Amino acid sequence: MAGEKNYVQHCKGVNGLDKVVLREVRGCSAEVYLYGGQVTSWKNEHGEELLFLSSKAIFKPPKAIRGGIPICFPQFGSHGTLEQHGFARNKLWTIDTDPPPFPTNNSSKAFVDLLLKPSEEDVKIWPHRYEFRVRITLGPGGDLMLTSRIRNTNTDGKAFTFTFAYNTYFYVTDISEVRVEGLETLDYLDNLKDKERFTEQGDAITFESEVDKVYLRTPTKIAILDHERKRTFVLRKDGLPDAVVWNPWDKKAKAIPDLGDEDYKHMLCIEAACIEKPITLKPGEEWRGRQEISAVPSSYCSGQLDPERVFLSY
Repeated sequence: MAGEKNYVQHCKGVNGLDKVVLREVRGCSAEVYLYGGQVTSWKNEHGEELLFLSSKAIFKPPKAIRGGIPICFPQFGSHGTLEQHGFARNKLWTIDTDPPPFPTNNSSKAFVDLLLKPSEEDVKIWPHRYEFRVRITLGPGGDLMLTSRIRNTNTDGKAFTFTFAYNTYFYVTDISEVRVEGLETLDYLDNLKDKERFTEQGDAITFESEVDKVYLRTPTKIAILDHERKRTFVLRKDGLPDAVVWNPWDKKAKAIPDLGDEDYKHMLCIEAACIEKPITLKPGEEWRGRQEISAVPSSYCSGQLDPERVFLSY
């Protein structure tokens, strides 16, 4: 066990909240809070932060932590009696000491298994029993992988339905110098226009105002190009057909209490999600959704980057 402490460290974070620090031999790291089962930091081997965390983030239950990778379950958005984006992101998860086997080709020792089960109080709010497991892995090359497994453990024979998202906040140098590739020509629902359906027209997504869109039937790979930093984030996903793109821009940022007025310039949410067609699980059934993110150097040529080269070079 002594050697493993180099990879996985249990300690206290902000306001005494329990957290787990994952480290790989090259120097990359990630921090995971048991509150929310939430990744709050992901750094490369140079110690550069790759995830955005609000300058006004509140690490105090029951408020969700603004930034990192909140998990949205059992709903994305707000409807019915449940709170915005569901309750998984403001529950206290436990370390899963006996997880069922995860089929994986990853040899990393820097990982943690977390588990969320409903309390009797929780069942009054959402009348279903489930086991939600998430494995958070920091790969030897610095890539960050989240694999979620949700099982229906109802004993009354009832199925349940949910939507889901990894609400990933990427840190970007300047939002106005960012391009997203891989979503062009796709249909999306525009949350700023009452979820009306449109088709993306541009050859890439760029940002000059508030954006809140759910792209449908998206590819398994999406590239986020940070022109200023000459860095490209590559997001790979499995079991998550949709992708949310969100930036509040200046006016909305000022209206969000736990977001700094200028924070919007340095954040971009690209969320691997399952929203348009909710998932239904019968008792005993399990759903799995996986996201892997990596950061690679990118070089521009006439302002264009061939995303295939990014994917092939990784």
